[in-house]
Amino acid sequence: MFHPIQWICLTIFGYQAHKASVSIMNFFLVLWTRILGTRYSYFSEEQLPKGKAVIIVANHQSLYDIPYIIWKLRSLHPKFVAKKELGKGIPSVSFNLKYGGSVLIDRKSPDQSLKAIASLGTYIEKHKRTAVIFPEGTRSKDGQPRKFKRGGLKILMENSPNAVILPISISNSWKMHRWGAFPNGIGVHLKFYLHPPIENSGDSEIIIDKVEQLIKSGIQNNG
Repeated sequence: MFHPIQWICLTIFGYQAHKASVSIMNFFLVLWTRILGTRYSYFSEEQLPKGKAVIIVANHQSLYDIPYIIWKLRSLHPKFVAKKELGKGIPSVSFNLKYGGSVLIDRKSPDQSLKAIASLGTYIEKHKRTAVIFPEGTRSKDGQPRKFKRGGLKILMENSPNAVILPISISNSWKMHRWGAFPNGIGVHLKFYLHPPIENSGDSEIIIDKVEQLIKSGIQNNG
């Protein structure tokens, strides 16, 4: 249903209408998971950044990480770094990834991937929007955080020097996929912990070290 709605919103009414349709779609995706007894908790120590570019850095446990981020943080206009395979064949999702400001990367082509991520950094810097990147590179199937792959995050930071970095620790969403795509987990309590924003200034390696440790500690403390 939302695929033609997105097309109409974007083609006829423009970006803001399309963005609203995507937010509403993800609200319903979150709502429908409640049929399974799914609960969501959101913890934040500070107000969300306003009027500036943001780089959200999060661990990745399942596809269920994404709808809640899109809905709950809709005021930040989140755009994703996603693998190119998601750019076709998935109604609504593929359309949004291709035309909503996100970028699709070919993980077999480092040059293409880095250029696409660089373009996303430039985009959020210009429009004061948000890039979402999962530096682990793939989903954790058991909830244990993986070591960051830093190249993409560094490129984002370089191409959006005025962005603030917003680390997010996600816990328990892997339990939604513990048996694969079906059946989904029952009664899972997903937790999203937003750490205080970090300025994008100074040594990028030191900043990324700090972000990685914050995310890991948040998973351990809120799992």
